[in-house]
Amino acid sequence: MTAEDLAKLFDAFNRHDIDNVMAFFAADCVFNAVAGPEACGKRIAGAEAIADAFSGVWTAMRDAHWDHHSHFVHGDRAVSEWTFSGTNEDGTRIVAEGCDLFTLRDGKIVRKQAFRKNRPLIEPQPRY
Repeated sequence: MTAEDLAKLFDAFNRHDIDNVMAFFAADCVFNAVAGPEACGKRIAGAEAIADAFSGVWTAMRDAHWDHHSHFVHGDRAVSEWTFSGTNEDGTRIVAEGCDLFTLRDGKIVRKQAFRKNRPLIEPQPRY
């Protein structure tokens, strides 16, 4: 796994291409989402459950996008930094910086921990 591979992963996220996204993840991967009831956010285990979670974000926010992503890999650990944006069905938007901490094994992601700035939603802008 290289920084270039992680850039390709985020390009697949931005295309909402679940097959190409999941090609980077091991079958036994774990994803700690940015929010949830646990100290880790919400822990999601297994490739199928993680694919469902990612697809759910794209369903809820059809314009979900990770801009300005940058990446580095050191041994079995990697970091990606990005700016996430997306619009909810009610028109409110989020634009916030965040990062992922990855654990790698045999060229695949086995753990993805997502962190994002917690900021108020941006209210919909009136259309004239």
